[in-house]
Amino acid sequence: MNHRFLSIAGLAAAMAFTGGCSAGKVVPDASAPPVAVVEPAPAPADSVPAWAPRKYEFNPSRTKKHNLLHTKLRVRFDWQKQYLQGTAELRLKPYFYPQDTLVLDAKGMEIHSVSLLKGGDGAPLKYEYDGKELAINLNKAYTRAEEYVVEINYTARPNELPAGGSDAITSDKGLYFINPLGEEPRKPTQIWTQGETEASSAWFPTIDAPNERMTQELYITVDPKFTTLSNGEFMYSRQNADGTKTDYWKQELPHAPYLAMMAIGEFAVVEDQWRGKPVNYYVEPAYKSTAKKVFGNTPEMMEFFSTKLGVAYPWAKYAQVVVRDYVSGAMENTSASVFMEDLQLNERELLDKNWDGIIAHELFHQWFGDYVTTESWANLPLNESFANYSEYLWAEHKFGADEAAYLQMDEMGQYLDEAETKRVPLIRYHYNSREDMFDSHSYAKGGRVLHMLRNIVGDDAWWASLNLYLTRNKFSDVEVAELRMAFEDVTGMDLMWFFDQWFMNAGHPELKVEDSYQSGQLTLRVTQKQDTAYAPLYKLPLEIAVWAGGKKTVYPVTIDEAEETFMFKVASEPQLVLFDAEQQLLGVVEHQKTDAEMVFQFRNVDQLAPKLEAMAALEEKLQDPAVLQMYQAALKDDYWRIRSAAVTRLSGLKEGQAAAVEPVIRQMAQQDKRGAVRADAILALAGWGGEKYKAVFEQAMRDSSYEASAAGILAYAGTGAPDAKQKLAQFENETNEEVALALATYYAVQGGPEKYDWFTGQLKQASGGQLYYLLQSFGAYLASNSQTNTPETIALLGDLARNSSQYYVRAAAYQALMVMSEKPEVKALLDEIRQNEKDERLLQLYGG
Repeated sequence: MNHRFLSIAGLAAAMAFTGGCSAGKVVPDASAPPVAVVEPAPAPADSVPAWAPRKYEFNPSRTKKHNLLHTKLRVRFDWQKQYLQGTAELRLKPYFYPQDTLVLDAKGMEIHSVSLLKGGDGAPLKYEYDGKELAINLNKAYTRAEEYVVEINYTARPNELPAGGSDAITSDKGLYFINPLGEEPRKPTQIWTQGETEASSAWFPTIDAPNERMTQELYITVDPKFTTLSNGEFMYSRQNADGTKTDYWKQELPHAPYLAMMAIGEFAVVEDQWRGKPVNYYVEPAYKSTAKKVFGNTPEMMEFFSTKLGVAYPWAKYAQVVVRDYVSGAMENTSASVFMEDLQLNERELLDKNWDGIIAHELFHQWFGDYVTTESWANLPLNESFANYSEYLWAEHKFGADEAAYLQMDEMGQYLDEAETKRVPLIRYHYNSREDMFDSHSYAKGGRVLHMLRNIVGDDAWWASLNLYLTRNKFSDVEVAELRMAFEDVTGMDLMWFFDQWFMNAGHPELKVEDSYQSGQLTLRVTQKQDTAYAPLYKLPLEIAVWAGGKKTVYPVTIDEAEETFMFKVASEPQLVLFDAEQQLLGVVEHQKTDAEMVFQFRNVDQLAPKLEAMAALEEKLQDPAVLQMYQAALKDDYWRIRSAAVTRLSGLKEGQAAAVEPVIRQMAQQDKRGAVRADAILALAGWGGEKYKAVFEQAMRDSSYEASAAGILAYAGTGAPDAKQKLAQFENETNEEVALALATYYAVQGGPEKYDWFTGQLKQASGGQLYYLLQSFGAYLASNSQTNTPETIALLGDLARNSSQYYVRAAAYQALMVMSEKPEVKALLDEIRQNEKDERLLQLYGG
């Protein structure tokens, strides 16, 4: 699963946004997760750190009493009530010990009957049901050599389940009806499922644990206008006498119940293939022409991963479907991944966006998660760390070292942000909720740890070890020791030390590095500063790169003590000492360098992280000619993120100081080949006095890139030009989120009552991150346009605050209502929302 989430701290901080328009304000990217920067309060010296691991109840893997061999489902739907009418046939046998009772997970269902099937006959069985578990009294005690089949007739009622979810998976009701009655004109009618972690049992009775595996058949009865999708192969479609059709899907290889899926909608199916296997993309008809441009690298990814792993993609087909109002980023259901609607792009949006990362992530899960599955949620990094790292592997292969290095830097940042308030082992049996496992430890830290492991064993051993892990454990459930043993069996190395310190312990190394040079000898002192009450003393094999006399020399070292000194013979005083020359270490390194060393680092180290580090270290010293020249070089760098970073930092120069770089940045605003860089350059010009750049901004508003166009809109608005409202109004029918958010930012403070209809129209068609940000601007708009605080407005916000499936949207709507809290009816509505809200995250935010 690839998840997108807002933390409560970030949510609260974001809601303080006033919606003010500034030409220098970057338009939020609603296609990316709103990022929270958490600033923990400093703790007293003798207190437990805010991030210290907490002791929760031990959570082992599920005890296997029965072996679920096969599930056959027949389902149809009551769209009015949003119910699923189902018949489940489950074939099982005891795992080892004789059993006379079968307990199934079945959440929020109405159970109509339970029978034991023999041939074509069914004998009723007694059962007890508490709304969560179905306990069936079998007709006798079965041994592990005896199979039996039970049939359950049931109604699944997902909307009647208690609200639940997490930051990663915002709802856990398993089965979702989208616009079931067709009352929302801009939204298609769909049904889709989401099983992770244990929500498949909200739409069919099962043993809902990751260490269970089953083969599967699914018969889906729907209106013929709908296209269906499920795991495995499509076998046939049958027309029924009542005007419906029944589609039959069959999954012949075993997988975990949480990976079962179905999706139903009026999809366009764009066909592709890999090695003769179907590779199809299911999208809304409006996006049929661009589906292959979004997903079209999938066959190449399948070939790359299959070849490298030495294990061919194992499933009968691979389908990818985009659905509305999805509760996460994407999900790796076996042979049929589901994606959020953000992946539906038009031709112009494709100029700015590339979704290969999330596509690679879910595809790699087909091996790591589906073919080999974690035995318990405590071992989730065995799924997610690998899927996370696949994004790096694909970027390295397809887009080059810089793009891959940027992903690594981003992962490091995500983990270190989370580490300010949370430090736990990657593999952790003590957790409060299994949903807590879906964090930046399991994803971001885990991916970086795998990169270090690859660096230690070498590429050949890395891929050979993964091959052994997959082939030895195929169609089974695993724990972390099995990964370690695969690497040890291939390499002959004892890797317990690596797995212990990185997988089984919390925290990360915090190093202080000092270097000095005297009489032909370079001395390097390294101190491990992390608190060893909560983190280990690390063993760190890495490399030191030294430049002297224009020549680079690399020295391998192993750090394994609290304080160590290393000495190297160097003929002349070093121009630069680069700690961790391969830039592979997960941790925090404090290493003071002179300005001259930083400039040298930028110009001579051919890696992204050291270049960006030098730029960040010297951004306050642009008056130094050498530093300014370094930044001028950065403006011409081949990698667009270096150019972007240079523009952003140079934009802080005062107008009079910018003369040396202004012509180049002005040219970049119009001609840089990357839309994001053009956008940054436009906003930089806006900060230097927008009036004289009106023509540039006017051109930018018509840019082919939506990002650049949105920046042009903000920049032109910031000039105060008398025709700004008129110029901006021509973009009001544009559906792109960047443009819509740019307009909303301006209208929040400059739009009068006449912009009310535009705002409400946008709110009714937006979702997810875009809707979240629009609500913030709308709140600011309402504060300055009290005449628009009408019953219609209150009803619109009240509906979102009560009923949105995305908790952060409910919170943003609640915050917008607060603008009108002096009204008695709004105060009563806010009280009602607080009283009926079940999500603990929002109750914490609301103070309820």
